[in-house]
Amino acid sequence: MKETINAAKEKMNKSLNALGNEFASIRAGRANPGILDKVLVDYYGAPTPVNQMAAVSVSEARILVIQPWDKSTLKLIEKAIQASDIGINPTNDGSVIRLAFPQLTEDRRKELCKTVKKYGEECKVTVRSIRRDTMDKLKKMQKASEITEDDLKDCEKKVQDLTDKFCADVDKTVADKEKEIMTV
Repeated sequence: MKETINAAKEKMNKSLNALGNEFASIRAGRANPGILDKVLVDYYGAPTPVNQMAAVSVSEARILVIQPWDKSTLKLIEKAIQASDIGINPTNDGSVIRLAFPQLTEDRRKELCKTVKKYGEECKVTVRSIRRDTMDKLKKMQKASEITEDDLKDCEKKVQDLTDKFCADVDKTVADKEKEIMTV
């Protein structure tokens, strides 16, 4: 039964990490190399992430600099960024590509906050479904006389506490991201 609870904790942790990765790709008006994580460049027929082909750094608060290790890939990276849905046009000076992040409007900030809340709710739903699956597994173990009724009650309380903790973590992550977005 301890393995069951640990498996649930592991799954909840993974969904919280997935939420963090999702938030990294949301543009908050500041340069963030994480925005390029989903941009793939067709490099010799293989889709390759930009961060594996170039050094990506933040030169100023709202400027991202991409310096490819192989200068011949400059055009390919530029095309991939234009084709992606990040909504920023790259500037190519022949040796590096610069991405200038525009200042976000108030409406766009509010829109992003709604998106952040939606992702947070989806993560909480995932955590709760993990709780439900774990509770079902524990009840089956009790029916099969693998654990006692007292053990079941203890485990249910532990799983509920775990769920509450992860839901609070999701709320904190969402609040932090909203604060980052709303900061001008």
